[in-house]
Amino acid sequence: MSNSEDEDLPRLSSHALAALQEFYAEQKQYTDLGGEDKYNIGIIEENWQLSQFWYTPETALRLAEEAVAAAGEGGRQAVLCISKRVACVSAPSVYQKLRELHRDDFSICIFEYDQRFAIYGEEFIFYDYNNPVDLPEKIAAHSFDIVIADPPYLSEECLRKTSETIKYLTRGKILLCTGAVMEEEAAKLLGVKMCKFIPKHTRTLGNEFRCYVNYDSGLDREL
Repeated sequence: MSNSEDEDLPRLSSHALAALQEFYAEQKQYTDLGGEDKYNIGIIEENWQLSQFWYTPETALRLAEEAVAAAGEGGRQAVLCISKRVACVSAPSVYQKLRELHRDDFSICIFEYDQRFAIYGEEFIFYDYNNPVDLPEKIAAHSFDIVIADPPYLSEECLRKTSETIKYLTRGKILLCTGAVMEEEAAKLLGVKMCKFIPKHTRTLGNEFRCYVNYDSGLDREL
């Protein structure tokens, strides 16, 4: 190639090149994750632009234990030894803690917009709340024993659209985590009531956060 031809090739600015290298480094970081470390809360950093705020390990564990208890209560699954199914909708901290519990008898899916969570393989389901039931064919209606959902934004629109997803996925039980200001709307859309248990995040949020359920829950007996 002649020098003149070489000069005609487009070149990245130093800023663009640095950004590209940072992107490749970040992708490699998540590609290299393996073993149990990839289920640690915080292994994937919060992206505030996507309104991501992770639970504390204690809260994530409490919610994961609640999901196990709620999904495992008798019924057809227990009789036929079929794996219980849990859907974590925009609630990656709970998904990670569930997987840390080593529950091989549970089938767990993480529904997330953030493609970084694709490190979880087939359990990752790309999800955009703006298209509430635009889901893969393998995700059948009413196929999860419990749905844990944490809508990313405190708005009526976001909760309403996420509620469509929740009602599509669940066989009945719902565990919703959202702001206290959404109590009335949550009751109207999903028939859930506020629990006594108060979830906590690794960072202090500006709005009071609460849990809501539509079944008899241990979260409602904890002061």
